[in-house]
Amino acid sequence: MTAAERPWLRFYGAVPASLEYPEITLYEAVMASVRRTPDAVAYDFFGTTATYRELGVEIDRFADALAALGLGSGDRMTISMPTCPQGVIAFYAAIKLGAAASMIHPLSTPGEIEGFLNRSGSRVALGLDAFYRSFGDIEGETPLESLILTRIGDYLSPVKRAGFWLKRGRKLEKVPPDPRVRWWSELMKEPHPSVPAARAGVHDPAAILYSGGTTGTPKGILLSHSNFVTEGLQVRAWIGLGPDDTILAALPIFHGFGLAALVNAGLLSGCRLLLVPTFTPETTAELMQTKRPTLIAGVPTLYEALVRDPALRKADLSSLRAAFSGADSLPEPVRLGFEKLVAERGGRVKLLEGYGLTEAVTGIVGMPINESRPGSIGVPFPDTLVAVFRPGELEEAPVGEEGEICVSGPAVMLGYLDDPAATAAALQVHPDGRTWLHTGDIGRMDEDGFFYFTSRLKRMIKSSGFNVFPSQVEAALHEHPAVAEVCVVGVPDASQGERVVAVVVPAGEAAAGDELSQELIAHCRGQLIKWSCPRDVDFVAELPKTKVGKIDFTTLAREAAERRGLGSG
Repeated sequence: MTAAERPWLRFYGAVPASLEYPEITLYEAVMASVRRTPDAVAYDFFGTTATYRELGVEIDRFADALAALGLGSGDRMTISMPTCPQGVIAFYAAIKLGAAASMIHPLSTPGEIEGFLNRSGSRVALGLDAFYRSFGDIEGETPLESLILTRIGDYLSPVKRAGFWLKRGRKLEKVPPDPRVRWWSELMKEPHPSVPAARAGVHDPAAILYSGGTTGTPKGILLSHSNFVTEGLQVRAWIGLGPDDTILAALPIFHGFGLAALVNAGLLSGCRLLLVPTFTPETTAELMQTKRPTLIAGVPTLYEALVRDPALRKADLSSLRAAFSGADSLPEPVRLGFEKLVAERGGRVKLLEGYGLTEAVTGIVGMPINESRPGSIGVPFPDTLVAVFRPGELEEAPVGEEGEICVSGPAVMLGYLDDPAATAAALQVHPDGRTWLHTGDIGRMDEDGFFYFTSRLKRMIKSSGFNVFPSQVEAALHEHPAVAEVCVVGVPDASQGERVVAVVVPAGEAAAGDELSQELIAHCRGQLIKWSCPRDVDFVAELPKTKVGKIDFTTLAREAAERRGLGSG
């Protein structure tokens, strides 16, 4: 049996095996929803709502402002925003102009932002006023000409805006004079010439997302209009999304899961989005109680936090009709705990696993709504082939045998930004004539066509659903004079999925101990986003090496786990 035979189709139920994908841009796809359901609520941001008609107006207005700043076809714009109206509006506005949106974490450090700006060539960026310093403290040269700043309060009601100001806003540092800075609130009020949508091709870049890719190092992933449109329509068909659905969008928009599977798929389906900039169990519980979402999706750590928080035990969860977990392996106790909680609060939802990667926008495998196979990530979406190949070969592995998971379909990326060698390694044309994305993940397929994720070929660590690249952390630690050698590994962690641990050989007279451990962690926090910083530092006399002289990170990961009374995973 081969992937081309698609044994999984008999489990599709009402989902079509193949879909029709219109040859339109992502902006045109969203505007189709605006025309179809103009008076329906598009987003709800803590009580501030906008209809689809109003969302369309906001997108066009901001696109006019961006055009006045010189953004146009072929350009790139950096968007450094949490999940909020401004980030969503800016994404589609840039795309309307034929620009590609470079989506980055709003907590990125100045050094990281400098790298993102230079790699993408962004002349325009959008960020929160609270994080102005991340741009202002950049020491090197960048192409940035215009920095648009916005406040979270710009889209809050007067009462909530005042509450935010009293609680957090008044503590924020005032933005100093900077000739590059323009304010969102002013740009949206100023009159600008109306600009038409650019004549972009459906296979032109629409966004740049950043991930470890199949090479284990951070890379810019070029995704086209067609990638986003097709993936959005696949999610819509898979879940049966429509105007009656309310999606709890608590995942970040710099991540493919949050941007594509929740925000974009939701808007293409005419759903109402509950935009949540920062996930907390308390906020989520309140929204589930008051806004009654029908769909929730998140990483395993989100569900683990919800199960532990007492606030959700008082919520009415009967509105939920679907719940999905992705971005990392779902621990069985978390799945059972969430399903028990929902059942106790009036619902019957099963927490279903899925699988995806940024190189294919986001989810491309999911558990059918009416199926439940613990441990399985599900079956491929319509028009998508997934196969298990023997590592290093172009031959499919037999049913049940582990190998590298490879994907072929319309959601597969254009390639890596300015990296033809990495693109050629990841996207390979097989003897069947198809282009296959080599994911770097190990898994297997059963006789029914259900897939099971086993492990990763590369060293990338998944902590709280985010990619952590050991080479980056090691590079930062190597700069500290007390570090002679270092290897960063991940160990199993009940709440984070994997815990980042730095195994360090102290240099010279440096004294191993808690004081040095905290010093090294603080050193990392000054250079890296918090998800990448080690939570623990283990000191050893020497690092084990392989026969060819390389650091044996597999042994180190096992020993680090054993020191904590854990298996190595």
